Amino acid sequence: MVSNPLALIAELTHRCPLHCVYCSNPLELAAVSSELSTQEWIDVFQQAGKLGVLHAHFTGGEPLARPDLRELVAGARAAGLYTNLITSGIGLNEVRLQGLVDAGLDHIQVSLQDSREDSANWIAGAKAHAHKIELSRIIRRHKIAFTVNLVIHRQNIDHLDEMIACIEQLAPERMEIAHTQYYGWALRNRAALLPTRAQLDRAVEVVAAAEQRLAGRIRIDSVVPDYYARFPKACMGGWGQRLVLINPSGRVLPCHAAEVIPGMTFENVREQSLENIWQESSSFQRFRGEEWMPEPCRSCERRAEDFGGCRCQALLLTGDVNATDPACSLAAAHSIVEAALAEANSGAAILQPVGASSFVQLQARAAELWSYRTNPE
Repeated sequence: MVSNPLALIAELTHRCPLHCVYCSNPLELAAVSSELSTQEWIDVFQQAGKLGVLHAHFTGGEPLARPDLRELVAGARAAGLYTNLITSGIGLNEVRLQGLVDAGLDHIQVSLQDSREDSANWIAGAKAHAHKIELSRIIRRHKIAFTVNLVIHRQNIDHLDEMIACIEQLAPERMEIAHTQYYGWALRNRAALLPTRAQLDRAVEVVAAAEQRLAGRIRIDSVVPDYYARFPKACMGGWGQRLVLINPSGRVLPCHAAEVIPGMTFENVREQSLENIWQESSSFQRFRGEEWMPEPCRSCERRAEDFGGCRCQALLLTGDVNATDPACSLAAAHSIVEAALAEANSGAAILQPVGASSFVQLQARAAELWSYRTNPE
């Protein structure tokens, strides 16, 4: 029997007020009408608590789009879960934040696109930066743990030191510097988002200096992007090893991108218990362990560390979900990543990603799904 999951990622909705050029959410978004109800989510949290889950991460889309978010936080806390809200901050004010804290919210993570307002708003596809800065000041007036998440890429990495200084002024306990992950819209924009080697090397130096300067005040978590690493990371801690994700319509996934894999069926908490899905389902068994692995993974001494890398990335780049993640320097298809890096480090690279205003289909879908003023039917 596999160990219990440590964390539940609760994708409450795919509705979102932002249209980030690096968004890695699925291109096919769940409709409002398919979302789990308040009571269904609360039942899930109870099951998760009994299964031994420790953390509940509320995410989306934008979880604040759910008018019942306070009830959901209270339900997760009643199930004994540590609660974390991962948010753009749009839709949150001091009154609503107080309600969430009163309901038992333990931690809040706010995303930041840049330190420069015009650039931040362009990357996000919405005028959101000023609100995020003001909201961060409001958060500091509450007894709640606070993280600022910064996604970096070719378009903002050159002034990383400025962005770190901006976040420092917001006084979070933790700063997460996250390189863009190339799924969804981010993969389509990869040529414009993948930094050069020179940019990355400079960023590593900037982060190291900031870690030293802020030691004891702000913890900094930063990881080298997949494409520049020698070996792949264990995606989500390994397929079905540590985390479980439930999407807005109740499907239980090993990661947020898993539904891109053709031919796989993911069970739904409306039909089966969370424990049964975690322990017995074919979807979670599919890439759990080592039996599925091809060479060179099967005989690699790192196979229990990175589990062959990301299954979704392997599929998206090679067309074969069973392939070694091409981010690995030992992978047969590593040339795909090398070609992307060669493009990024040449004059042929696209200078700017397609702006959010050009994402016609995405915006139309977001407009259909997003509403703060009306309850979903």
